[in-house]
Amino acid sequence: MAKIKHSTATRRRKKRLLKKTKGFWGDRSKQFQQARRALMHALKYAYRDRRNKKREIRALWIARINAACRAEGITYSVFINGLKKAKINLDRKILADLAVKDNAAFKKIVGLTKNKK
Repeated sequence: MAKIKHSTATRRRKKRLLKKTKGFWGDRSKQFQQARRALMHALKYAYRDRRNKKREIRALWIARINAACRAEGITYSVFINGLKKAKINLDRKILADLAVKDNAAFKKIVGLTKNKK
């Protein structure tokens, strides 16, 4: 039986990996083993940080809402509690957007929540 050579498959696999590591620093973009390790590391960070990004964005929304609430003389926790009691179902993304772009609408919402203490 003839010996099977893997050269084309190996070359294709290595080229695919080196294409993904294009732009990495030094040998991490040129040598196969270095590139493979760097790519695994990069993919691990990418996976982790896609989740961390969601946390950071939510924290930013909360900080913006808190700042706008304090300008109206109310704390964030009292505001959120008032929203729940008033049965106003707006998420933090929308509230933060209102606090930054439409201050008058946000003041009305704060007024509604102050009444529900």
